[in-house]
Amino acid sequence: MIQRLLKSVVLIGSLWLVSCGDPFVPESDWPEASPAIWEVTAPSGGKGWVFGTVHALPDDLYWGTPLLDETFASAGVVVVEVANLDDPSGMGLFADLSETPGQPPLLDRVEPDERPALRELIEDADMSGTDFGRVESWAAAMMLSGEVRTGDPANGVDRVMIHNAGEVIGLESFAAQLGMFDTLSQAAQSDLLYGVARSHEANSDQEMLIAWLTGDEDVLASHVNNSLQFSPELRRVLLTERNARWVPRIAELIEARRRPFVAVGAGHVIGEEGVVAMLDRRGYEVRRIQ
Repeated sequence: MIQRLLKSVVLIGSLWLVSCGDPFVPESDWPEASPAIWEVTAPSGGKGWVFGTVHALPDDLYWGTPLLDETFASAGVVVVEVANLDDPSGMGLFADLSETPGQPPLLDRVEPDERPALRELIEDADMSGTDFGRVESWAAAMMLSGEVRTGDPANGVDRVMIHNAGEVIGLESFAAQLGMFDTLSQAAQSDLLYGVARSHEANSDQEMLIAWLTGDEDVLASHVNNSLQFSPELRRVLLTERNARWVPRIAELIEARRRPFVAVGAGHVIGEEGVVAMLDRRGYEVRRIQ
């Protein structure tokens, strides 16, 4: 059981590398790539860029563009959520935090009208409610999401950026990320569990990926709002408070003329509570360039 649990959250596997030469775009059924990039300029003249990422992608989704390559190459430092995705201590930490004996049946952890969607998710993940007798609800949500998601973490944008960067700065540690989930209230963990089930029921993964790939901010924002609107605590802990912690660090790097290329999850970038809007309100000139 523990091996399957770890498989759901630890990002392992080979990299798809961005070409440094002429762009090569293999045949694909996905739309032409144009994911959003923002250029951020400080009143003092310092520059940086913000790029929303997706942590898991299908093998045949190609997202590189000449402008993205050019912008990435001109950056002085790459800024991501977690710099060391393969930290071996993270596996043990997840196992330690995620398990508490005596958990109630998984279906009992959501409201009665939410149970059909959760039951479908468990079945599609080829798992059983009895698999989660020791697993806390936030971890169960991660495990189930990992089993049914469209993409593979081995193809995650963050991995490509980290692999190709000269210097990488992480805004958080793996331990801090897990700690956020582990300290959620039981109600918020239940909301997270149902949110994963509801997204799976709506089959929204592909729509979200297309919106990200084509730079459709409105559709992306709709997905973020739909996933968090029913839980103010999840929105606060997982989105707005993190963005508010990150923005001063990003601003400091821009002011120091480090030319940061900020690559964080797409949900953190868009909307009025996103990193881009927060930088704009701090007096930075923000311009979408792709």
